[in-house]
Amino acid sequence: MAYPPYWFEASEYLADRDLILSNLIVSYPNETMTNAQNPFSTLVRAIIGQQISVKAATAISSRLESLIGIVSTKHYLAAGEEELRQCGLSRPKIRYITNVANAFEEGLLIPALWVEMSDEEIEKQLTSISGIGMWTAQMFLIFHLHRPDILPLSDIGLLKAVAKYYASGKQLTKTEVLEIACVWKPYRTVATWYLWRSLDPLPVQY
Repeated sequence: MAYPPYWFEASEYLADRDLILSNLIVSYPNETMTNAQNPFSTLVRAIIGQQISVKAATAISSRLESLIGIVSTKHYLAAGEEELRQCGLSRPKIRYITNVANAFEEGLLIPALWVEMSDEEIEKQLTSISGIGMWTAQMFLIFHLHRPDILPLSDIGLLKAVAKYYASGKQLTKTEVLEIACVWKPYRTVATWYLWRSLDPLPVQY
């Protein structure tokens, strides 16, 4: 698995500008975000992770992989709905993942084109597929495309971590979080990852 080429530069940049992040970064010296280099798998994991805990999402993803092997569009589409339900997938999420699989199969999603597209263009393309909202699109930008400056303001884990470290546990508005995150530019992806990492026993991975 590959990690972002900017990772260590970004970590040093953030550590120099934010004491809280500096302390978190030194707590995980040998860890980075990685890329499984399977765009369909990343989207599947992100859809599974919608509105459930990291632990629950990891368990469901593991059962799905045990069922279909390599997480590919063809393997997924060949599985029966009841088999997928037994993995812990809800019927709406089965439908959402099917929509994504069909989008790849029909050429609506073409990985080779993403390198030339902006974050906003990719978000627009992905959110045109039923079942993919902005949060899921941002997880894709972070974990598959490794875009360096994504700040998922709708992510509960990020908001929880910012409240914990920057506001003594007080819930902040998205505007307040955005203001705090200004100092993290242009590496808000990396700051977000370290904040996530501090909350979970295992690294978040989609």
